[in-house]
Amino acid sequence: MESMVEHPTTAWDAMPDGNVFYRRLQLYSIAGKVPNLNDYVVAGCRNGGPIALMRDPSKLVAIGRAGPASSRSQIQVHSPAGEGILLLNWDQGRIVRFGWTYDERLAVLNEEGTYRLYDLQGEYQQFSLGTEAAEMGIIDARIHENGFVALSGSLALLEVKDWEGVRPLTLANPALTEPPHAWAVIPPDQNISRHVEVLLSVDNTIIVVDNLESVDQRISRGPFTRVSPSPNGRLLALLNSHGLLWVVSTDFQRSLAEFDTQTVSADSPVSQVEWCGNDAILVTWNNLALLVGPSGDTLRYLYFGAVVAVTEVDGVRVISRDVCDLIQKVPASTLSVFRPGSTSPAAILFDAWESFTQRSPKADESIRNIRPDLAAAVNECIDAAGCEWEPYWQRKLLSAAKFGWSFLDLYNPNDFVAMGQALRVLNAVHYYEVGMPITYLQYQLASPLHLISRLTARNLHLLALRISTFLSLKADVVLKHWASMKIARSKPMAGDDKDQELCQLIVDKFGKFGNGEVNYADIARRAWEVGRGGLATKLLDHEPRASNQVPLLLTMKEDRLALLKAVDSGDTDLVYHVLLHLHKHLSLGDFFRLIEDGGQSLAPASRLLQVYAREQNKEMLRDFYYSDDRRVESAVLALEEASRMTDQTAVITSVKAAEKFFSEDKDRHFEAKMMDENARLLAVQQQLEKDVQGNAKFFGLSVSETIRACVMNGMSNRADRVKSDFKVPDKRFWHIKLRALIALRDFEALETFARSKRSPIGYEVFVRQLVEAGHSREATTYVVRCDAPKRVELYVLCNDWQAAGRECKERGDKNGLEQLKRRCPNSLIARDLERLATSMR
Repeated sequence: MESMVEHPTTAWDAMPDGNVFYRRLQLYSIAGKVPNLNDYVVAGCRNGGPIALMRDPSKLVAIGRAGPASSRSQIQVHSPAGEGILLLNWDQGRIVRFGWTYDERLAVLNEEGTYRLYDLQGEYQQFSLGTEAAEMGIIDARIHENGFVALSGSLALLEVKDWEGVRPLTLANPALTEPPHAWAVIPPDQNISRHVEVLLSVDNTIIVVDNLESVDQRISRGPFTRVSPSPNGRLLALLNSHGLLWVVSTDFQRSLAEFDTQTVSADSPVSQVEWCGNDAILVTWNNLALLVGPSGDTLRYLYFGAVVAVTEVDGVRVISRDVCDLIQKVPASTLSVFRPGSTSPAAILFDAWESFTQRSPKADESIRNIRPDLAAAVNECIDAAGCEWEPYWQRKLLSAAKFGWSFLDLYNPNDFVAMGQALRVLNAVHYYEVGMPITYLQYQLASPLHLISRLTARNLHLLALRISTFLSLKADVVLKHWASMKIARSKPMAGDDKDQELCQLIVDKFGKFGNGEVNYADIARRAWEVGRGGLATKLLDHEPRASNQVPLLLTMKEDRLALLKAVDSGDTDLVYHVLLHLHKHLSLGDFFRLIEDGGQSLAPASRLLQVYAREQNKEMLRDFYYSDDRRVESAVLALEEASRMTDQTAVITSVKAAEKFFSEDKDRHFEAKMMDENARLLAVQQQLEKDVQGNAKFFGLSVSETIRACVMNGMSNRADRVKSDFKVPDKRFWHIKLRALIALRDFEALETFARSKRSPIGYEVFVRQLVEAGHSREATTYVVRCDAPKRVELYVLCNDWQAAGRECKERGDKNGLEQLKRRCPNSLIARDLERLATSMR
């Protein structure tokens, strides 16, 4: 096996100074898998992502050689291993620029300001830069992972942040009179200001534009035909029209290197200027890639045909007609272990491991020599394993680390275990059928979850699921995407059997791998979107959270089922949400019919609707009662409304409506009669108020209060009419009129009233009412009309002791007279009573 695998140093090349090494790793052989790159515009995705190719409209291409894929506007997407992933047909006008987002979606922008975001399944979202951009047109753009900057026909710069279709932001005006010779952007995450910066090559200088200002850097080494910022945004590579490559800091304060590209014997102009990590620059021509180091030293790499370079954070990926390579600076840990003649602890540990495998006693001596630095050597071997592409050398380096670890008394193996897990994952995605040559550093910066989402976007669900399980990560994202794609690709067929079969398959997978954390509502929504309503309903039956079920059921027009789920959940807020949604989107009749037909199962919803409507929408409550034939409730509601009304005619109308509702219920004849009399009384009271021109209040009073008000306002005849109309008993009428006349102190009218006919309530009540009102003198005139046995006490009540004594004398009641003498309040009255008593002897 060892003879078949080349030593890591065979891929190394040293810079002329001999201190810095770079290596070219062949990742994949792609001969015959991709077309001639010289005829295409190519955009590569970072972090080992795919490449997109579109035929270059500025070049003449022989149809037979280009193939059928290039005969019209199409974009091809290939993995770095050359495998075809996607073929897009474009029909939206001339494409200005296309590039990749952070989550591996292809952004395509046309000259009308319309841009689409394609996932790797060909589905897209479409957005626009607005009407102004459409009118002026877009002539160029620069796309980065989290947005893009477009150059409009009016030479204004428009920035789009993120990929949510937000309105573009116009950057500061650079005052251009013509398009720049070249330009580039520094994304916000690579800029200390956290705002995008645009670098424009104008005349001989560079203009830096952000959202606040446009600054001329006042340099005179242009015009520049290539502007390329480093991955960390701190350095710039500038190629001018004379072929001079100049490396400078982004603040233009430090010049780092210069190189004259015209000294390179190339048979074509420069194709690209790309960064190799943050410390070297790759300049490409047809058949040639030249690596320029920090001090201007160079390395040559020969290729066949056109070359496409994609900058990575730790190197540069080079794609040609035959191969996909990764050129990078040899990592420090790898250099420490494998550099010829290295005496570092890591190199000695690796040599000790090989001696141990050959059963050589040299291993023990080597370990003893590096014992103080053994822990550092172990860590360096682990790090070097992560920097190797070949699994063979990964295993050897990890074995050496494990060998050294065994000689340590205390060592935390977490880094070793994590590296072993990471390398297993990386080797799985490096396989050519997956074609994702992500390095360990890129994997660490992007996170395992990002890698899993990239795999699911390519429909590599099984691999993504195995990696999630292996790394103890939640598998819900993978399962959701798998289920969505399974639903989208399955053919809808008549009958429920296929839906049930697919539903059961999804449920079984979720139950096995999802640990009960997968949201079925998201999958059901996807089924609904592709026209599988039956399947969506079946999936929702497995969703335990009603708050996730109900919104989708409402979207699906499953109104009754949504209301049932909300009621069963016991969440009143959710029930109200459904009720208000249905009230808004259904006709009133259908809305009420839905609740009425629900019977007892929807009774809680009916009660909640009444509670809400009683407080917020009386009109809806009235309609609900009417549609449900609830006559008594309708009548009560009409009376409640009447009690809050101020318009008298409206009150009478509401009372009559209540009378009508009561009359339609055979068990409510009494209530109907009462409402009829109430309406008649209100009408009489309304007329009475008109008669007194509003100087007295009658409306809303009871019958008794109405009679009293009539007497108090001198309307005795109207009081008599009210008595007769509403059949007020004589006794009640006399009591009411008696109190009213006493309150008026109209004693003449009271006397006339008392003599009008024999009092049905007697005259004792006259006496007592007058005394209570403080009119004892007037009360005595009515004592003589009372029954004889009660007169003495009534006189006493009126404080007329002498009259009481005379009454006793007339009756010959000596005992009564004696009692009066004992009860009298003073001696003067007692003397008068004694005189009466003496006259009786």
